[in-house]
Amino acid sequence: MLKIIGLWPKESKTRCKELLSKIQFLFNVIMLIFVLTIPALMSLIRVWGDMILMIDNLQYTLPLLITMLKVFIMWYNKGALSPLIDMIVKDWIKVKMEEERIVMLKQAKITRSLAICGVLMILSTLVITFGAFLFGKTLRHVTNFTDPVGKHLPIQTYYPHDVSNSPNFELTYLIQVIGLTTSGLSYTAVDNFLGFLILHICGQMENLHLRLLNLGKNSNFKALLKHNVKDHIRLIRSIETIDNTFNLMLLGLLFFFGILFCFDGFLIINVSKNNSIAYIIFLRFKVDIRLIIIN
Repeated sequence: MLKIIGLWPKESKTRCKELLSKIQFLFNVIMLIFVLTIPALMSLIRVWGDMILMIDNLQYTLPLLITMLKVFIMWYNKGALSPLIDMIVKDWIKVKMEEERIVMLKQAKITRSLAICGVLMILSTLVITFGAFLFGKTLRHVTNFTDPVGKHLPIQTYYPHDVSNSPNFELTYLIQVIGLTTSGLSYTAVDNFLGFLILHICGQMENLHLRLLNLGKNSNFKALLKHNVKDHIRLIRSIETIDNTFNLMLLGLLFFFGILFCFDGFLIINVSKNNSIAYIIFLRFKVDIRLIIIN
């Protein structure tokens, strides 16, 4: 997923692939900023004062802002993260005990499961978006002020061109779907990459513990102890690199989820007064998904 959006930390061996990676990153940034975020912020200014419309807007605008933060943090720290990829490759190809291999495979399976879940969430979002478009429905709170009559874009945005007429509406809808796909990939891929690094380090710490338990059984005690001390220092430095790279991102996510939970609570209380059971279930589903992501 990181390669698709041009954020894979390792540089390509050929100039052609490296140029393609930069083009993919530039395309992702343009879609994220100019197609989604800026129009969403312009729409937020237009609906300022209407609490329901503002919350409806911020439920999409805040994730876009967090995605931008993730993308630029990953791009800025590609040089620092590249050695970690080399380290992980060496950990997999070096000779190891069967117990160590089992530990690494266990952590890798967890990482793969997280990546699959992320992809499924993106695909489900796209299916729901296209399904709503085909049936002329939307899960947003829409008014004649925010959307043309009978035509609803996936997110609340404002564009300088008229999107109420064909084919402007269809083209804008398609561009938004492409932008949401790339932003969803960016949001999920960075989280999965962070989980991948952390789980690998956890596996290596567990392997270090196994080697220390068996240290007394080997006659070459001093050499093995020296190797394990160096390995421990290597893992500590890797953890420091991960902390320095992702601390700001995790702080942003903490505020992001706190604000969104407040919005969802307000909407649930407001909607319950109008006896809209379906929308309450949808909001509860979103809250459960966010809790899963946080965990």
